Order: sequence, then C-alpha cells, then structure tokens
Amino acid sequence: MTVQASHLVSQTLENTAPLRPVVLSTWRHGLAANAEAWKILSSGGRALDAVEQGVRICESDPNNLSVGYGGLPDREGNVTLDACIMDETGDCGSVAFLQHIEHPVSVARRVMEATPHVMLVGEGALKFAVVNGFKKKDLLTNKAKKEWEKWQADHPDAIKDRQVNIENHDTIGLVAIDNKGNMSGACTTSGMAWKLNGRVGDSPIIGAGLYVDNEIGAASATGVGEAVIRAVGSFLVVELMRQGHSPQNACRLATERVIRKNPGWQKLQVGFIALDKMGRVGGYSIQPGFDYAVYDHAGRNRMVQAKSRL
Repeated sequence: MTVQASHLVSQTLENTAPLRPVVLSTWRHGLAANAEAWKILSSGGRALDAVEQGVRICESDPNNLSVGYGGLPDREGNVTLDACIMDETGDCGSVAFLQHIEHPVSVARRVMEATPHVMLVGEGALKFAVVNGFKKKDLLTNKAKKEWEKWQADHPDAIKDRQVNIENHDTIGLVAIDNKGNMSGACTTSGMAWKLNGRVGDSPIIGAGLYVDNEIGAASATGVGEAVIRAVGSFLVVELMRQGHSPQNACRLATERVIRKNPGWQKLQVGFIALDKMGRVGGYSIQPGFDYAVYDHAGRNRMVQAKSRL
C-alpha cells in the first residue's frame, strides 16, 4: 500500500464511529471466554481485566486438552503451561514452562505489575507464583493421563522419538477493546502435546503469540508455535494494520509471511486473529478449519469461520 493510500485509509477510519466494546478470541472455546470477558466490558470495566478473566475460564476447563488444567502433557508426563498478557500502555508479563499452577495468565499479570521483568520461566516462575499466593495443583487429569499413556504405548522410545502432536495446538488467544477505547490481550496454552520437556512455543512470547498497540490494534496467534515465532507473527499483524491494512488483510498477509518462512508449510496450521482500534475484526489461517469467536458491541457472541490459504 502506498503512503497516499494509507493516508486515505486513515482519513476514512477517522470519520467512522468506533465499535466498542468488542472481544475476539481463537477457537470455539473462545465463546465461553468471550462471555466472561463481556461481563466486565459491558459494565464499563477495563479491557485488561476482561482478557484475564476471559482466558481463565479456559484454563480451568478440564475438558480442554490444550489449555491449563486438563492440558495434554509433554512426553515425560508433565503438564507445562505458557501464558502472557499485555495492556494498553504496552506493559506486559509472561510465564513459560510453568507447572502446578492453574492460572498462568494471572501469574503473568503479576509478573507485569509486581516485577521489573517481562518473563519468568520454570522453577523461578513457580516460586514466584507460590510466594504471591497461587496454590499448587496437580494439572494432569485422568483424561489427559490416559491420552498420554496411549501415546507412550505407541511410542516406546519416546525420549528419542521426534514425533509430536502438531494437531493439538488450540491456544486461547483473546484481545479486547473497552468502552474507553483501550485495548489489551492475553494468550495461554499447555502447548503442543508430547513436546520435548522444556519446549516453549509462541504463546508466552510478546510479539509472536500476542501483541497489542493501543494506537493501532491487537493480534494473537494459534497453531504451530515454532512457525509463528519465525515470523514474529502477532507483531507483524499489528504492523500491517499500522500500514493501513484491515484486520482481515493483515492476518492474510502475515499468514503468507509464515508460509515463506517455513518450508513444508503445507503440513502446518497457523492462524491469526486481529482487532483494530475501530473495533473491526479479522482472521485467517493456513489450513481450513480455523474459527474464532467474536462478541461485538451489539451483544452478539458468535463463531466465524476463518478464510484460509488451502
């Protein structure tokens, strides 16, 4: 897009009434997350509180095999969680490879608000959580354990086996704009099933799994995290919106960048969602089957089937 065209887009948006509040999240489990976030936004609350409380719903759902309590473990049987959160000022917090804590997104917010750091990982993140009042919990449910035991039986040399479950990557990424026009986002996951112990994906990485710029918009990613990291995906989506692209086109162009950065992309799934300052939304993915949940200013909480490259 030329500078002149971008300027024309900016002028058009300036003359358009913004749609607020809006909540946007990945996958069907986003409907429940959106509903919780809407309770805060509809009463005039802050987007940051809304995104945190929204994704906590998914973190506590034992039937969700890709997020929080009930998430599928790594190949050694450990449930390890990643999460991040970002507010309208650009402040952010993150935790990675966190065990035994049901709500990593809330630990990430505590990192953001109570430390000079952005990210804590592993044992350090767990110690920080416990000191700050978070209770330890066994996160491996019977359902997830049975899935892991079945995988182990099929992969007797699991430690050396290079195979992972790239299909289990249904991260919950949630972005929102409140009545004041402020934006925030959160992203949380148990990561790729059967991953190597210590693996961290894109979800807790600011700029990869999530990015928020209060002047422009917010974006989140889902799918194979390694592919998203290589393209700094969510930051890219926001920067494309900064250049004047709609949320929908920004997600498409970012997906094309992921494709160029990842040989063998035909076997990968990566999807993006985006929300701009005017309340417009978009989503796009490599493979068909990606959908996202939108709770709009008119009070409708609905699913949208994303367009895809294949």
